[in-house]
Amino acid sequence: MVVRKRLTPEESRSTALEAARALLIETGPQSVTLKAVSARIGRTHANLLHHFGSASGLQRALAEHLARTVCETILQAVHASRAGLGSAREVVDLAFDASDREGAGALTSWMLLTGNEDALDPIISVIHDLLDELTPTEPPEHIAERRLHRETLSLVLMALGDALIGAALAKSLGLPRDAARERATAMLEASLAEHQTA
Repeated sequence: MVVRKRLTPEESRSTALEAARALLIETGPQSVTLKAVSARIGRTHANLLHHFGSASGLQRALAEHLARTVCETILQAVHASRAGLGSAREVVDLAFDASDREGAGALTSWMLLTGNEDALDPIISVIHDLLDELTPTEPPEHIAERRLHRETLSLVLMALGDALIGAALAKSLGLPRDAARERATAMLEASLAEHQTA
């Protein structure tokens, strides 16, 4: 008889979210189900139902988990970039990789297509928290014009769009695969230069 280690509620949720993340990357958002995740971590379906309520609840928690993880990393990269220790391209790559390789773009589309629009609320909330953390370092005139908000909107939309159709569109236009990343980098570099001279 195999005795399973008893996990705290936090450990159980964290383990389930990591398994869901792995499934998302390996086989796509349609595979992020309570049954698949419970099988992967050796827990019961009822256990996951207790923590997430439904498959859409699991997807919502996964979306928030991904957004929080990525935004924390982006925050560090932005601070490093502003201090001259990092680059705008690093920030762009983090956002684009989260949407593409980490599956956030596919998960977002899946949630919208399956009628789980409210699952986007935690993503938007996490991005808003990131902006709140970054805004105090903005000069007052930039806060008034909400420049950082506009740049964030552009970067997130570019990253999501690139994850969904970037490869096919770049190819059809005869552009390199990283053309959208280059445009986003140029946008952030111009903003950083303006921020440093303000």
